Amino acid sequence: MTDNDLLALSERTRNRAVDVIRRTDVIGIWRRAGAEVNIVGSLAMDLMMTHRDIDLHVYSSPLTVNESFAAMARLAENTSIGKIECRNLLHTDEACVEWHAEYYDPSGETWQIDMIHILKGSRYDGYFERMAERIKAALTDETRLAILRLKHDTPESEHIPGVEYYMAVLRDGVRTMPEFKQWRKEHSCEGIIEWQP
Repeated sequence: MTDNDLLALSERTRNRAVDVIRRTDVIGIWRRAGAEVNIVGSLAMDLMMTHRDIDLHVYSSPLTVNESFAAMARLAENTSIGKIECRNLLHTDEACVEWHAEYYDPSGETWQIDMIHILKGSRYDGYFERMAERIKAALTDETRLAILRLKHDTPESEHIPGVEYYMAVLRDGVRTMPEFKQWRKEHSCEGIIEWQP
């Protein structure tokens, strides 16, 4: 796949992600519940490839489980929303309710919408937004293409957190899939990875 093909595929995936956000009104649903909503992850950094995943961080103060479930009930009214999963992590350092919803788009593809509902003012308030800004600012045309190529060449069945690609390419100079596989063997990346360039 040529560099131009990679860039075109990334742009198509990005545009489809924006369309999923529009069709589900997921941002509007949370805002009407009084929450602040930010796009994070690969969509925020313009580094989407083939993985159909949308990451949103949602902030409330106070944050109640009832209000979080009420917002998700409104999202579930959309007939294109399938499975919804929840993890209550309010009692941890993450101070959040973690939501994952599947959206079935008209073309038959499944998208995952990850919504991390975070207590405003807690430890991770704004952290991943700053991470996205710093990664985006650190990208060059060459490193962006290296990341997109590694993402493209990763088998669809293998889920690798985006931050691993970004660390490997931006911090450690990885450029090829064999180098990336070796890098992953040498670096244990578990839990929340707190890294910014």
